[in-house]
Amino acid sequence: MPNTVRDIEGDIVQDTAEPVPAPAQAPARPRNTRAGRLALARGLVLELALPLAGYYVLKGLGASQWAALAVSGLLLAPWIAYGMVKRRRVEAMPVFTLTLLVVGALMSMVTGDPRTLLVRDSWLFGVVGLWVLGTLATRRPFMLSAGRSVVATKVGEEGAREWTDRWDHEPDFRHHIRVITAVWGVGFTADAVIRVVLARTLPIDSVPLVNSLQWLAVLGGLFGFHYWYVTRHGLKV
Repeated sequence: MPNTVRDIEGDIVQDTAEPVPAPAQAPARPRNTRAGRLALARGLVLELALPLAGYYVLKGLGASQWAALAVSGLLLAPWIAYGMVKRRRVEAMPVFTLTLLVVGALMSMVTGDPRTLLVRDSWLFGVVGLWVLGTLATRRPFMLSAGRSVVATKVGEEGAREWTDRWDHEPDFRHHIRVITAVWGVGFTADAVIRVVLARTLPIDSVPLVNSLQWLAVLGGLFGFHYWYVTRHGLKV
């Protein structure tokens, strides 16, 4: 409906000016937080629940402690191999994990000690923790790469590039990324030490369950700190 205004003599006249269009809004970036939650849930089920359930099921069927530990650990192998096939590339960490699974089983066969298999997981978390800490000496700390993957999932590749570019221009951003990387590295390393202590002191049958609960506690603490820190310092997208 045309607008009406009064002229300088008080008569009503029609305003023939075209309405000014509203400024176009930039299209919203795609957010896919649901996919991230599903990926985390799958990881927890396949990396924690599956080996744990496999161990106690095999024990219930009469398998020895060594056989139950070896087979339940190797249940991860198909999941790791599937991930590499799906991404169509061979990645260092999945290959390293598979190597530890196989080497740990072979070492246990030689020593005949089931506790060797229980300590095996600590090798993985210890090496990962030290590697994460080692990236602090590089131009691309671990959490910069890991965070980019999360940002890309939430807001797309363009948003991820913008987020990563902050490393080159914002000293505070670099400081925060290094702090988060250090906390995750210390968390993984501490988890490895705890696993060794548990594997060497607790009854063998209770170690898989305690290890899983302990890892959930460590993981929950790391994620809790991470969420609080990125929210407080403006790193959340």
